[in-house]
Amino acid sequence: MAAPITGRNGRLYVDTSAAANGSAAPISNLSSFSVNQTADRTEVTSFGDTTKAYIAGLKDAQGDFSGFWDADGTLTRYVADGVARKFYLYPQSGSAHVGTYWFGTATFDLTTTLTVGGAAESSGSWAAATSVNYVQA
Repeated sequence: MAAPITGRNGRLYVDTSAAANGSAAPISNLSSFSVNQTADRTEVTSFGDTTKAYIAGLKDAQGDFSGFWDADGTLTRYVADGVARKFYLYPQSGSAHVGTYWFGTATFDLTTTLTVGGAAESSGSWAAATSVNYVQA
């Protein structure tokens, strides 16, 4: 059985170039991200069934991220501009599990929150613009 991992080494990389073949750069100061890969379900319950029955349809991919506002403006300038960008989500960047990740192209939304008594925070969501795939090393 595989051992559990800590989330402290996770990393989000996003293509910050305008070129189609640009390279992805790590987004600094994030402290969490999520990946939600659900599928449409169509009910196919028939006469005589003892429970409802469903078939899986098209898969969806979207998620969230949050952390602290980056003073270099990477999130604001590149991630939240409405352009679909390549991205990579690593649960364990820089470790033996570095070959395990999700990747695809997505559009991003961003919220920045500032309070008098706290650090400036950024949070947002992403939604697939192409297929999002999971690779396990």
